[in-house]
Amino acid sequence: MTKSNILTDTFGRKHNYLRISLTERCNLRCTYCMPADGIQLSPKAHIMTYEEIYAIAKEFVDHGVTKIRLTGGEPLVRKDAALIIEKLASLPVELTLTSNGVIIDKFIDLFKKCGIKALNVSLDSLDDTKNKEITRRNYFEKVYQNILLLVKEGFHVKVNCVLMKGFNDNEIIDFINLSKNFPLHVRFIEFMPFDGNQWNMDKLVSLQEILSQVNANFEKDRIVKLKDAPNDTTKSYQIKDYQGTFAIISSVTNPFCDGCNRIRLTANGQIKNCLFSSKESDVLTALRKGKSISPIIQKTVQSKFKIRNGMDTIEKFKKIDGHNNRSMITIGG
Repeated sequence: MTKSNILTDTFGRKHNYLRISLTERCNLRCTYCMPADGIQLSPKAHIMTYEEIYAIAKEFVDHGVTKIRLTGGEPLVRKDAALIIEKLASLPVELTLTSNGVIIDKFIDLFKKCGIKALNVSLDSLDDTKNKEITRRNYFEKVYQNILLLVKEGFHVKVNCVLMKGFNDNEIIDFINLSKNFPLHVRFIEFMPFDGNQWNMDKLVSLQEILSQVNANFEKDRIVKLKDAPNDTTKSYQIKDYQGTFAIISSVTNPFCDGCNRIRLTANGQIKNCLFSSKESDVLTALRKGKSISPIIQKTVQSKFKIRNGMDTIEKFKKIDGHNNRSMITIGG
């Protein structure tokens, strides 16, 4: 393969979007992301240094990556997060990140300096008590105010909400109404299986169930279906006259694999070609030995399944064992 197409898989999908996890650590303990007993953190020596993150990212950019998203854990709790952001901002990419929003206000000037224009912030309930229950921490008001601060400062803000039946599925309309007076972009995410999060299909709130609530609460002519970009993970909508939008990420009931352009790099230097894949490719060891990592990248991309790591039906997906995959916090959100 030539240098220009090692990120193209056997189904013709071009992977120009790299998600880099900076850390396995977090200042929240969200139930769907981290097991109740916590996780065994990778030894510090196994975590990529900022120089290694830059070197690997540059290799991907040289091969065609045009967008990089920083994730975690919570990426901003890493002590050298600012340095990493500044380094990666020197690459010719769209740079963004996903955060839980707790300390994001401390980085606004840095984001502007580095050309970051869009951010994703996780918020799973608009109820203080429920938010404390799901995050196992009491930061709701801080996160909510930081979301409004980001909007005020001119950032394009997406609010990520993982829906779980019987817990926060009665807040769907409240979340959508956030987009009435603020240019917020709410994204409902179907609950997905990972190690330690007690996933089962009964907890899942499907795309159709979400739309049923929307249709029951808004007049049909006010619900506008927006055009989705070729690589979008979402089905996007807007309520007429609302400033913002809402969207649904239906990884389980309506996967978007045909247009997938994403590849993931974990904090300990492993490449995952699919969120649901238990197989990983170690690029960090090769980098530290002074070897080329391009063949590893190419092999990883070429081994990608057409749909959800081979789980091409709901029946196969229902049999998934989350213990064959990492917990979400060690993958990168």
